[in-house]
Amino acid sequence: MSEHVMGGRAAFARVRPVCLGGDDHLVDQGETSDLAFVTSKNVITDRARRVRSGTRGTTLSMRSARSVTTFAAGAASILALTVASLGLPAQAFQAQQPAAAPPEVAAPPAQAPAAAAPAAPQPLQESVAAVVNDEIVSSYDLMQRMRLLMATSGMQATQENLPQIEQEALRSLVDEHLQMQELKRLEKSQKITIISTDKEVDEQIGDIAQSNRMSPDQLKQQLVSQGIGLDTWRAQLRADSSWQSWIQGRYGSRLRIGEDQIKAYQRRLADAAAKPQYEVSEVFLDAARVGGMQVATNGANQLLNQMQQGAPFAAVARQFSGSATAANGGDVGWVSPGEMPPEVDAALEELRPGQLSKPIPVKDGVYIVYLRDKRAGSKTAIVDLKQVAAPLAADATEAQIAAATKLLTDLKPKINNCSTLETIAGKVDGLVAGDLGEAEITDLAPAFQEAANKLDVGQISDPIRTDAGMHLIAVCGKRQGGANAPSHDQIENRLRGQQLALISKRYLRDLRNQATIETR
Repeated sequence: MSEHVMGGRAAFARVRPVCLGGDDHLVDQGETSDLAFVTSKNVITDRARRVRSGTRGTTLSMRSARSVTTFAAGAASILALTVASLGLPAQAFQAQQPAAAPPEVAAPPAQAPAAAAPAAPQPLQESVAAVVNDEIVSSYDLMQRMRLLMATSGMQATQENLPQIEQEALRSLVDEHLQMQELKRLEKSQKITIISTDKEVDEQIGDIAQSNRMSPDQLKQQLVSQGIGLDTWRAQLRADSSWQSWIQGRYGSRLRIGEDQIKAYQRRLADAAAKPQYEVSEVFLDAARVGGMQVATNGANQLLNQMQQGAPFAAVARQFSGSATAANGGDVGWVSPGEMPPEVDAALEELRPGQLSKPIPVKDGVYIVYLRDKRAGSKTAIVDLKQVAAPLAADATEAQIAAATKLLTDLKPKINNCSTLETIAGKVDGLVAGDLGEAEITDLAPAFQEAANKLDVGQISDPIRTDAGMHLIAVCGKRQGGANAPSHDQIENRLRGQQLALISKRYLRDLRNQATIETR
């Protein structure tokens, strides 16, 4: 599985399918698809022109006069759609609402079917939800995005989580406006084609339908039945795939993952091989992105409640997580203590496979982790060793042992690294140096095992006594062995994906800092 991730929600690459029907579940981690639901846009520009019938100042003042009423009515329509999709009696749901509930609450029983009709939001007047560099995000765009977000995350709307859904929908729309504006600027200045064509979007829809075991028409009907316009979905797919293609094409070929980076990764895996290991998925709410720690904590509690009620973890992660793993449904893979924040490590120790954590505050946000599996530490670490030996008989005298020990002790500070070991040792009479090659630590002599486990790469042991003599051993490499160890190419792809995710995140941050953004 390719592990290219672009950061947050602005990308995809071989991610897991989202189940849209009544069989929502945590999908089999072995299943993949080329694209799962991501984010939307494009139709916004045309709609913005239609909304902006007057001057910019007039439009904004109109928004301020009617925004509360418009959003309340739109939120009511979302709640009504949720009731309809669950097949619940409208009156039973409405009875749970506060006294200030929308007018639908008072509808007589004879008109109950009207509450389930997805056409409720059609009469609403459009207003301005945000302005991004003079492009308008309308209230219609926002409501459509909220519905799409719920459909693709498996969440159900409640009075408590609607504000969080609205905030996430608006953030994603603003980010996509910035991305599409940048891509259009690049297309114009460089005279190249970046933005995905209609045919490419159709191919993405076909892939998504196949991963959900539907035909494209069935998938489209599923969205339409939930009040989602197909233009909204196509625009989101176009924006996300175009941005991903640009980041991958512009920076992917320039990234160079060096052998030293791969070996360092292998060393970390080897060092962690004897520790307990956890297969983890994560949702991370970045406090800076969502508006502070309190907002992040409240949002995490809302997401946890939804997942406990059946919303698929992977789908929620794709839509709400601020981590680079969001594009992979929050899939972190196997981790060992020390790879995640200490607060998360402590929570993982208390979880059993199949359990969700409570929200975990850390210094810059809040985590929810799902422990998919757990395994005991393995001792299949492989080390690459060199040695310097002073041959001694098994029955050597104390004086001979002391002389050999002094000889090796004096030599040790002169050896800077593995590459110079044999040359330096070769200049000393009575010593033999050589490359021992790679071996599993468990296959080494007991005296060598202790040193190999304790030493880091590049370090040299103190003199070690064996029946063959006195030895210095140098650890020239360490890596994890066994069937679970990632291959060289897998590590390279993972590191490349992490770097591309950082590039995308910083690129979007710079666009946001340079933009004029007004939210209403």
